Amino acid sequence: MRYASTITAEDLRGHLEILASDAFEGRETGEPGCEKAAAYISEYFKELGIPPCVDGSYYQEYPLKRESSSKSTLIVGDKEFKFLDDFFFWLGFDSGELKPSDVVFMGFGIESETYNDYASEVDLEEKIVIALEGEPFNNEAMSLVSRTEKASEWATEWRMKRDAAQKRGAIGFIMVKDNYKNYLGRVKYYLESPGLTLDYPEKRGDEVIPTLFVNNDVAKVIMGSSKKRDLAKIKKKIRKKGKSTPISLGVNVTVNIVREKEEVIADNVLALIEGSDPELKDEIIIVTAHYDHVGVNKKGEVFNGADDDGSGTVTALEIAQAFKMAKDEGRGTRRSVLVMTVSGEEKGLLGSEWYSEYPVFDLDKTVADLNIDMIGRVDEKHADDSNYIYLIGSDKLSTELHSISENANSTYTNLALDYEYNHPDDPNRFYYRSDHYNFARKGIPVIFYFSGVHEDYHGVGDDPEKIMYDKTATIGQLIFHTAWELANRDDKIVVDVENEFAD
Repeated sequence: MRYASTITAEDLRGHLEILASDAFEGRETGEPGCEKAAAYISEYFKELGIPPCVDGSYYQEYPLKRESSSKSTLIVGDKEFKFLDDFFFWLGFDSGELKPSDVVFMGFGIESETYNDYASEVDLEEKIVIALEGEPFNNEAMSLVSRTEKASEWATEWRMKRDAAQKRGAIGFIMVKDNYKNYLGRVKYYLESPGLTLDYPEKRGDEVIPTLFVNNDVAKVIMGSSKKRDLAKIKKKIRKKGKSTPISLGVNVTVNIVREKEEVIADNVLALIEGSDPELKDEIIIVTAHYDHVGVNKKGEVFNGADDDGSGTVTALEIAQAFKMAKDEGRGTRRSVLVMTVSGEEKGLLGSEWYSEYPVFDLDKTVADLNIDMIGRVDEKHADDSNYIYLIGSDKLSTELHSISENANSTYTNLALDYEYNHPDDPNRFYYRSDHYNFARKGIPVIFYFSGVHEDYHGVGDDPEKIMYDKTATIGQLIFHTAWELANRDDKIVVDVENEFAD
């Protein structure tokens, strides 16, 4: 409790008013403001007296490619459509041109035991598949896939549809995106900003075919003017008959994918407080938080990211201080504690992915990852009571980790632990959306600490003066107590739950 009490609202505020100030230019990965934040963090670790642990440095560098797709075009017959206005795609495939002789409509693009758009044999070699978003429901509001009122994963996992087309020889996949304009408003920042991807020294995984998302106007041009090809009527017919019929559209589609590339170097910043037990010090408890944010918009407005994830970053700094103080006073933990602030989270969990693929410390000896992302505000659900925290993932790999977390809270902090987003059916899929995910997929137990989304999420209003520092300090103390127990117990926690990511 003595060391946990050093995690204070005053210290958190002091760090955050610097890191989340305009001077750090929104801390966008690959930009000077993010480099400045990394320098601040590493200098603080140095002031604490924590020695460098990455070949004489605090930095784990990793390579990125910055790519812009704004000049990409889609041509259907003699009509040209513009990137973002009419269609978009995510990163994941190379520049080039696709010009097949035919496009084939494949219903919802689903292949399952209960509903199969590919039941009819059709030649898709060297062709593009176009399919509807979501999945079909009958007139009784029952999914034809899940056979319940609840949608199946085919409704949200567009990659499953792409893969189904690709394995039959398709060279491209087009999804008709419902509510295109509204969805684009949520993701436009990421699509119009130059995207960052990891630049692996060797290619990882299988190549994937280009996947485009188009609005209804583009879809109508691709489908043609025949009434039999009207998508609303086709949906109604599928709902009634419980199956779809492939349609060879006989339309020429040209996709020009343009990638303007630039090499970028980014950093994770690491501080290792070495354990005191010769037999256990090689085992590591990791505390993570991402120090990057989304930068500056075209109007020159700075997105300071005080909560996302300045709140987690400064809490990680305070946790490092507490463990280092214990060590300096001869009461250091038996296992080692690695406090790691990562970058690239806002670009797709890039920094933590790199660490998980090229770890500085053996993943087989990594006990757990405690990940902190947005713990300084309240969401609408908890507007009247800030004494809570969402916990995600604590029981997904180790029941022992879950028990340790619960005991730490009941003994020391008495927060209301909310597990709403830990449910497997969470539509937000938060378990897959922060840096702990890259440890979980490697079979390492995790806890994700999160206090929810608020009105300033990814907005210009996410500023230091809105942070609830007392709340943040209490959550930081819970994380410290949990890490302390993990680092001092006799036995490493057991992974006793099947890993959904296992091969």
